[in-house]
Amino acid sequence: MSQPNGGTFDIVILGAGSGGYAAALRAAELNLSVALIDKAEVGGTCLHRGCIPTKALLHAAEIADQTRESEQFGVKADLVGIDMAGVNAYKDGVVGRLYKGLQGLLGHNKNITLVAGAGKLVSRDTVEVNGQRYTGRNIILATGSYSRTLPGLEIDGTRVIASEHALKLNRVPSSAIVLGGGVIGVEFASVWKSFGADVTIVEALPRLVAAEDEEISKTVERAFRKRKINFKVGKPFEKVEKTENGVRVTIAGGETLEAEVLLVAVGRGPSTAGLGYEEQGLTLERGFVIVNERLHTGVGNIYAVGDIVPGLQLAHRGFQQGIFVAEEIAGKNPAVIDEAGIPRVTYSDPEIASVGLTEARAKERYGADKVTSYNYNLGGNGKSQILKTAGFVKLVRVEDGPVVGVHMVGARMGELVGEAQLIYNWEAFPEEVAQLVHAHPTQNEALGEAFLALAGKPLHAHS
Repeated sequence: MSQPNGGTFDIVILGAGSGGYAAALRAAELNLSVALIDKAEVGGTCLHRGCIPTKALLHAAEIADQTRESEQFGVKADLVGIDMAGVNAYKDGVVGRLYKGLQGLLGHNKNITLVAGAGKLVSRDTVEVNGQRYTGRNIILATGSYSRTLPGLEIDGTRVIASEHALKLNRVPSSAIVLGGGVIGVEFASVWKSFGADVTIVEALPRLVAAEDEEISKTVERAFRKRKINFKVGKPFEKVEKTENGVRVTIAGGETLEAEVLLVAVGRGPSTAGLGYEEQGLTLERGFVIVNERLHTGVGNIYAVGDIVPGLQLAHRGFQQGIFVAEEIAGKNPAVIDEAGIPRVTYSDPEIASVGLTEARAKERYGADKVTSYNYNLGGNGKSQILKTAGFVKLVRVEDGPVVGVHMVGARMGELVGEAQLIYNWEAFPEEVAQLVHAHPTQNEALGEAFLALAGKPLHAHS
């Protein structure tokens, strides 16, 4: 990053992660001058410590599983072992190439000034960095998130680790306890099991991936049992002790578990402390910046996007919010983002993809007697049989109305969520989607078949 000497801009953006850099690029397209400030690398958590490196590990894990199971496809291969140096080189190579591309994209844009350093909001229109002041006719706060822990649970980076430490491990732990059965927890549990570790997930809530539809949770739990990934649900954490070879974790009921490492995956907190937000009159709740539906903070011309705003902490949410605010500032009057219409993917094995409301949430909103659902089993899908994957596509519909939720579990389901997102966001009726032609043989047909069945004309399924 460059180090200019302050100045005045149309927009000053604090934070160059997904939300910040998307806002900068869109604003620059709209011919607005931008100062983009970050204390670390452009790309933020997603590129360097989150989405991209974890998915690289998950792909390596998939290759390991395919090698281990290759004989069932008539291919004889031996899995000699996991070379973590090689895996990390592959992972870091992916991150490096994307980082270089993003640096070039931002750095060569004449409307964007990159500023390296820890910024602080010192007035309603000014951010100070390294003693220099950057004044913005508008301010966008996009300072991201950090790995949370629990009271009394200290992350030391060696035996008790967070996701950023797990991404840098130069070995496969022989055993691991994963504290948290949400997205981060089940993804790392899936990776380590594929790499050969003994894994146990501890989750205080009554089921894994509790934010997803309950039937998704049941399927994931069944698949994890089959994979011999251990899990304890409804078991809050009590304490951790260091042992000679690792850690000893005590959970509710006095039960103890031992492993080489404990991964703390209890969610991410908003990075807002000490940045001057409250001093300038912004409203914070549990550290999150409160905004209206147009992402305005209610103070001056200050907006907030991404993980510091209450809601789903997803890179693509921040990305879309950044674009929205840039267009809002430019007077384009963009449509308000529907939070339920943001697709959600968990890249474990099996993979989870969803958009819209769960069946339980839909019944709360519309009434239990107004909501119907339909499950299409992947056993009836040709490509899923070829891939030897199990799972389902579930549709949630309001009576005589549109589909308000699509929930999928099985191999490669994340690749189907694009069509599901369009169906939800366009408030499509089953009868409308049933008219669309889906290529054969693809897993995409599973969506088509589900909608045919919901429209009352099932082919490879029972209505």
